Amino acid sequence: MTAATAQTKESILAEQLTKPFIKTDRQAALFQKAAELADHFSKRAHGIDETAQFPFENFQELKDAGYLSLTVPKEYGGEEIKLYDYLLIQERMAQGDASTALCIGWHLGVIYDLRLKRKWKEEQFEQLCNAVIQDKKLINRCATEAATGSPTRGGKPATTAVKKGDKWIINGRKSFASMAPGLDYSLITATIPETNEIGIFWLDHQLEGVAVEPNWDMLGMRGTRSDDLVLTEVEVDSERLVEKENGDFYQIPNAWLLHSAACFIGVAIAARNYAVKFASEYKPNSLPGPICEVPEVQRKIGEMELELLKARHMLYSIADRWDNEPEKRNKLGSELGATKHIVSNSANKVVDWAMRIVGAQSLQQKNPLQRYYRDVRAGLHNPPMDDVVIYNLAKNALAAYPQ
Repeated sequence: MTAATAQTKESILAEQLTKPFIKTDRQAALFQKAAELADHFSKRAHGIDETAQFPFENFQELKDAGYLSLTVPKEYGGEEIKLYDYLLIQERMAQGDASTALCIGWHLGVIYDLRLKRKWKEEQFEQLCNAVIQDKKLINRCATEAATGSPTRGGKPATTAVKKGDKWIINGRKSFASMAPGLDYSLITATIPETNEIGIFWLDHQLEGVAVEPNWDMLGMRGTRSDDLVLTEVEVDSERLVEKENGDFYQIPNAWLLHSAACFIGVAIAARNYAVKFASEYKPNSLPGPICEVPEVQRKIGEMELELLKARHMLYSIADRWDNEPEKRNKLGSELGATKHIVSNSANKVVDWAMRIVGAQSLQQKNPLQRYYRDVRAGLHNPPMDDVVIYNLAKNALAAYPQ
């Protein structure tokens, strides 16, 4: 069997698994575009993982395909896809290369969030959209710092922004700056000492004093190159203070963060497809047929299917509600968090079952399952954290008790 034939079979499995969730012709077209790119990226995924290099070639193809503008509003020339569509293509993209999928997901999510909340001055948002459409610029939010941990825990940035005339002078260091070597822009959180506020600054990476420290050395998601971003006496124009974290900053939950959950369930689907193909074709001489005929192997496949059904139905159900019931969005925070929790944990379980089906061969360096196993673990450390999700659910339940 040739590699091309094997890949075709896995692609067929991926399409069959997603068909029930595709509702419109537009979604079918988006899925097909993502599938073609993902299948192409899968051929480079092993090399990207081994060398821990940023996938510049993949991103050039994403740019050529018009992928960067999918969440840009139609009024500025984009596709303005919904959350449901966004998660659908994230899931499929991750089956090809998880690092590429997670990175492009951050870019698409930042723009989706800005489009939804419209907290910027409109001319500034239009300027960003034009840069994405015309110049294929990449953007991400960079908020995490070693001293504060995840920004979702409420720590104040050690990065500072000091006003000097009509400029802001920014100093600090951001960790986990995904796709750092490929970024054109970052949205940087910084403490403004004069007012003790937290500002968000739109930073051009071409500015003097902006540097990437290549220190990304992780077991998984190695191609994301989530290096440190070092800011030394960076001067930015006053209007580049585009947001402030005030009292209503988190009024609308960040549903776009589910893109990471979609990415990791995509990794799980890739592992599932590999295991199903392996079980259907592997015929040890101790058996009359392939191992898929063994009841215990069938049970393990069933366990994978059960986890995927649970996770994906919850993921797409909440996305559908988010898209079609906008008046209820500010009440969905706990459910969004619970969805991320369930999807990410189910993704890890699916990969584990897949490795048990394939056996010791799954630990070979050349086997993609060992990469899926390392990559999918990262989902457990993306916000919101499991403990926060569980605590919020308990708090809501207790608050609802009638006094």
